[in-house]
Amino acid sequence: MKLLDKLKNIEKTAMKEAVEAGSLDELEQFRIKYLGRKGVLSSAIKNMAHVAKKDKPKVGKFINELKQKITLLLDEKEKSFREEAKSLFEYDDTTLPGIVAELGHRHPLIRTMEDILDIFKKMSFKVVDSPEIETEFYNFEALNIPKNHPSRETFHTFYVEDGEFLLRSQTSTAQIRMMEKEKPPIQVVHAGKVYRPDAVDASHSFMFYQIEGFIVDEGIVFSDLKGVLEKFAREYFGQDVRMRFRPHYFPFTEPSAEVDISCFICGSKGCRVCSYKGWLEVLGAGMINPKVFEFVKYDSSKYTGFAFGMGVDRICMLKHGITDIRLFYENDVRFLKQF
Repeated sequence: MKLLDKLKNIEKTAMKEAVEAGSLDELEQFRIKYLGRKGVLSSAIKNMAHVAKKDKPKVGKFINELKQKITLLLDEKEKSFREEAKSLFEYDDTTLPGIVAELGHRHPLIRTMEDILDIFKKMSFKVVDSPEIETEFYNFEALNIPKNHPSRETFHTFYVEDGEFLLRSQTSTAQIRMMEKEKPPIQVVHAGKVYRPDAVDASHSFMFYQIEGFIVDEGIVFSDLKGVLEKFAREYFGQDVRMRFRPHYFPFTEPSAEVDISCFICGSKGCRVCSYKGWLEVLGAGMINPKVFEFVKYDSSKYTGFAFGMGVDRICMLKHGITDIRLFYENDVRFLKQF
């Protein structure tokens, strides 16, 4: 019965400390001490394993009653503190200043996304939407991503419903859905959340925002793509920004390119943001692969097109010199107030 004796001493101490608590903060510390996950009563429950079988009902009953006593005392004490605090402000003096509710504003990522979409809308792109829960057909197959591609493994994609559906890993799914519905000419831009099971760190998140744009028509060539992207870069980053295209590989475009802009922060002289290279990688782009047209029954001998995609989070980080993507999702008002 040593545990029961110990519990009786705890009861005396707890009642005394609860009475002596002089503020809501002290009351909260008292609650954590006795009722918290690692508190005194939780430890006592764990020690029940060492109590004789015949004594367990009695000890268990005492613990439950003690928990109820402490909870009741806490509630009464908290109510008393709050009523006392409330009474301090219950005056009918209409000359006292009112309580102004602080207004919120759009999140920096939403602002960035809307600013980018506005630029493309001025170039006659139509803004569309698409589902966040997709099938493998729209997310992979129709985008010419083979079944053995690493991105289709569960390690790289969030699958749901026994693998029948998935959370889209790219906004390129909008390409297929729009081309299924409409015939060329098509000029579309789409923005939204995408999901990848990446380990969260300063530059990666399991959820982030992307913007995808594409044009399909007769006679579309690579220089059209360059012209559109140069117009976007100068509108968003400044008229003096320069752009370069580096050869790359994407299954759904051919030829493909990674697109860099000259560092607008240091004027391409080299700084921390551009890793002292003078260039910033901003998006991927290319001519739509004819194999993609086959899935939507477009005549690739008649139509050509280009597509581009960019990460909104990355664009926002570059524009404002933010070094940690996690800041966007922590909801720290001190950070958000800066935008």
